[in-house]
Amino acid sequence: MGTAAKYKVILVDDEPIILRSLQAAIDWESLGLEIAGTAKNGDGALKLMGEHSPEMIISDIRMPGMDGIALMREVLTNHPKRIFIVISGYGEFEYAREALRQGAFDYLLKPIDHDELTSMLQRAVAQLDAQAENDRLLHSVQVLSVMARERLFSEWIEGNDRPLAYMQWMENSELDRDYFMAVVQLDHYLRLNERWLMDEKRLWLFAVRNILEEWSSQHGGLTVFPFHSGEWIILFPSELQGQKAELGNDLIYQIKRYSKLGCSVGISRGSRGIQQLSQAYQSATRALYQRFYSEKEGVFIDLEAPIGEAPPSDLKYPKQLETGLIESVRTLDTQRLTVLLDELKLYIEQHTAAKESAERMLVEMSIVLYRQLEFANLLVEWPLDGLIQDVHEAANLNESIGMLKKAFTSQMETSIRSQTKEDGHSLVEKAKQYILNHYHKDLSIEEVAEVVDLSISHFCTLFKQVSGYTFLEYLTECRMEKAKYILKNTSVKVYQIAPLVGYQDPKYFTQVFKRATGRTPSEFREETG
Repeated sequence: MGTAAKYKVILVDDEPIILRSLQAAIDWESLGLEIAGTAKNGDGALKLMGEHSPEMIISDIRMPGMDGIALMREVLTNHPKRIFIVISGYGEFEYAREALRQGAFDYLLKPIDHDELTSMLQRAVAQLDAQAENDRLLHSVQVLSVMARERLFSEWIEGNDRPLAYMQWMENSELDRDYFMAVVQLDHYLRLNERWLMDEKRLWLFAVRNILEEWSSQHGGLTVFPFHSGEWIILFPSELQGQKAELGNDLIYQIKRYSKLGCSVGISRGSRGIQQLSQAYQSATRALYQRFYSEKEGVFIDLEAPIGEAPPSDLKYPKQLETGLIESVRTLDTQRLTVLLDELKLYIEQHTAAKESAERMLVEMSIVLYRQLEFANLLVEWPLDGLIQDVHEAANLNESIGMLKKAFTSQMETSIRSQTKEDGHSLVEKAKQYILNHYHKDLSIEEVAEVVDLSISHFCTLFKQVSGYTFLEYLTECRMEKAKYILKNTSVKVYQIAPLVGYQDPKYFTQVFKRATGRTPSEFREETG
C-alpha cells in the first residue's frame, strides 16, 4: 500500500511517449508523490504551475518554444526551493551542466533508467522533507519570537521593569529611537463580547489584528500587538508625529471598512526606550479618557499633561445631588429626576474625571436610587445587576446618563400608572377635602401635593384625570360656590367677602367672580336676593 501524496510533480517533454513512460514506470504514490499534470513545452508548464504550485518539476532540456533551461530559470527565480530535474540526451551534456550551474537538483540522460530516476526521486523527497521541517522550525521560532516580544512589551507596559530573564536576549532596537504609541480600543467591546460566541470572538479579534498588521506595515508602524481584550497597541516612529490625527482617523476608517466594527484611538506623547513603554501607555489611555465625554468614536491625542502624570483624580461624591435624586424618585417626579441627572452629568464633565471614577459614581448613585424604588415596592421586573451592567457597557457619559434617565423614568411612570389605577381616586378625594377645608387660605398647589405625598407634576396629572379639573379650576370653583352662598344668605359686604374665600384684593375677587358667573357679586346678590 502506497503512502499519501505529500508533494506534487509536473512532467514536461515534447515527446508523448516519454511522458507516458514516466507516468507508468514509476511508483509515484509509494514515493509520496502525485503527478499534477504534464506539458509538452515550457509555456504549458508555466500554466500548470500557476494552477497547481508543484514542489517538483521534471523537464526535458530541448523543447520547442521555451526550452528547459529557460523554464528552470523562470521557476527557480521566484521559487528557489522547488526541485528541478532535467532530462537530456547524450549530445546535450553542456546543456545539462549549465542547468546544474543554474540550480537544477540533478539530471538524467536518455534513455531514462527508471531505477536511477526512482533513486533520484527518493533523494529529492528527502530534501523536500528537510526543507519542510526547517520551514516549520523557522515558523515556530518566528511565532515564539513574536509572542515573546509581545510578552516583553506587555511586561513593560504593566510597569514590570525587570522582565523574565529568558526574554532579555530579544532586541528591541525599534524602541532605541523616539516613538509614540497609539492604543486602539473597540467601542462597545463588553456588549460585543457578551454577544459573540467563543469561535466568533476569536475570528473577529483575528480579523482586526490582521487589518492592523497590514495597515501598520503600509504606514510605517514599528510594531503592532494586542494588549487587553478589545485593545491593540501600535508604535510609530517620531517622524510621523505631525500625522497623528491623520493616522488615527485612517485606522478608524479601515477597521470600520473591513470589519464593520467601531473603534477609537488614543495617541500618546513622544517617548524613547523600552523603559518608557508604560508611561507611553498611560499617556495614550489618558487621551482615551476623552472618549467618555464624546458622543462618537474618534482620535484623542494627549497634548497637555506631561508624560507620566497621574490620570484625573477621583470625584468627590455629590451628596446634595443624591438627596435631590432620592426625593425625585420617592415622589415619582420624573421631570425633576431628568433635571438632576443633567446636573450630575455637568458635575462629572466639569471635573473631567477618568471613566473608571465616573462609572463608579454612576453605579453608586444608581444603586441608591434603585434601593429607593425597591423600598417603596415600585420596581417592575428590573434586576439590579442588569442596571449595573448597562452603566458599564455605555460607551460614553452621555449614553450613561441617557440610559439612567430612560430606565428610572420608565420604572417611575409604570408606578405612576399603577398608583393612578389603584388609589388615584382616593388621593384626589383627599386633596379635594383638603381644598374644601382650606380654600379661604393662600393655598398653593405645592401644599396640596405634599399632603397627598405626590410630586407636583404627578399630582397635577392625577387630579386632572380623576376630577376633570385642574387644581386652580377646582380651587376657584370652591371659592366661588362659597362666595355665592355668602352673598345669597348674608348681608356681608362684598369687600368683606373677598378675604373670607381666599382673596385679599376685593377688586381681583370681583373680576374672578364675574369671569366665573357672568355677573358681579353685587349683581348676583340683587338677582338672587
